Formats: sequence, C-alpha cells, structure tokens
Amino acid sequence: MTEMAGQVAVVTGGAQGIGFAVAEALAARGVRIASWDMDSLNDSAMAGLGGLAVPCDITDLAAVEAAYRTTCDALGTPSILVNSAGIAGPNAPLAEYDIDAWHKVVDVNLNGTFYVNRVVVPGMVAQNYGRILNVASVAGKEGNPNASAYSASKAAVIGLTKSLGKELAGHDIAVNCVTPAAARTRIFDQMSQEHIDYMLSKIPRGRFLEVEEAAKMIVWLVSPENSFTTGSAMDLSGGRATY
Repeated sequence: MTEMAGQVAVVTGGAQGIGFAVAEALAARGVRIASWDMDSLNDSAMAGLGGLAVPCDITDLAAVEAAYRTTCDALGTPSILVNSAGIAGPNAPLAEYDIDAWHKVVDVNLNGTFYVNRVVVPGMVAQNYGRILNVASVAGKEGNPNASAYSASKAAVIGLTKSLGKELAGHDIAVNCVTPAAARTRIFDQMSQEHIDYMLSKIPRGRFLEVEEAAKMIVWLVSPENSFTTGSAMDLSGGRATY
C-alpha cells in the first residue's frame, strides 16, 4: 500500500488495454477503482480488481453525470481521473473519409474527454486536490496519414489538457496527458495492417509500446508525488516524437 491508498479513481476505458493496465496498477496501490466502460468485459475485469464496473457511454453527458453519481455513492468523491477511452476509426484519405466515422471519432475522443473532465473537476476543486490524466497520442503531435479524425481529435485532447491545467493551477490539481505510440491492444482491430506497419516503422525503439509501460508513467502522474507538473504532454513514443 502507498500514500494513494483509499483514494477513488475513475478510469474510462478500464476494461482492457492501457485503461485496464492503469486500473490494475492503481488497485495494487490501494486505490478504489471505478471503471466507466461500455465493454462487456468491464464486469469481469473489475471483479478481479475489487473495483466498481459502471456502464457508461462517454459521448452522452447525462450518462457521464449518472456514472459520476453512482461512483460517488458507492466509493466517494474521485480524486483521480484517467481518461483512457478512445477509438481509432477507419483508415482513409481525408477526401474519402466517411463523415459519420469522422463525427464518431471526434465524439468519443474529444467530446467524451471533455464531458468526463467537466463532470469530475468540480468535486476535485471542492476538495482542493486532484490528479487528471488524459490519454492522447503521438498522432496528435505529428499526425498520421490516413487517420485525420484520430490525429485531429488527439491533438485537441492535448490542447484541452493544457488549457485545463492552467485553469486549475491555483489548486492542488495536476492535469496532464500522455502521447503514446501504438500499443498492441484491441484498437488495432480498427486499423488496416498497412497502417499498423506504418506506425511501427516510425518508432525508433523498433517495437510497440507495452501497456504496463504506459501504466507506470500514468500512475506517477496521478500520484501525490507529482506535485508540480501540470498542463504537460508526456512522451511515450519510443523516440518517435520530435517535441
């Protein structure tokens, strides 16, 4: 157990991938986890961690507000938020990109991140403490060809994070994001093999990110030890990012 023991964390997209790796690492430190996810695996994933599985469509503000009330009633006010839910969308040139797919990617990755932050922040302000981590992407820094919706939405998450970090700098609330290179999770199911190969070719480390590696950085960023860094985009790109 650590100084994080007893805190309440909301992890969106906690049923698998980076979200589950973070939930697992936080639970090992005595943090009480509420996973907000639409995935059918959420119940079994959280049962193994002793956490709370909350069905939640983050693109629906009313659903996010209901998930927050459920979490507060069951566990208490969250002091940690890890916003990991996201989708890749299809791969296609911008001029051919499906309009409905564009709106869905932006709705999940950007609007969903906004809604979750919007709902959770007031409770953190009231207790003058909180740690927020939004999962962006190196694609938001550099742009991936044939992934305009994903790249644009993740760039917007970086901007949102920097803005909110400055807004809350007068409180003991740190707001940061990470910009990972690709990790081999179920999000690959949404991508063409050509696009997967392209992403791997851009990583100087020569391999994909492991979700446990992402979790280690994220857990530090949402811990009390991170008492100064806020409004930042922390690199997890294996050497790809140029800034």
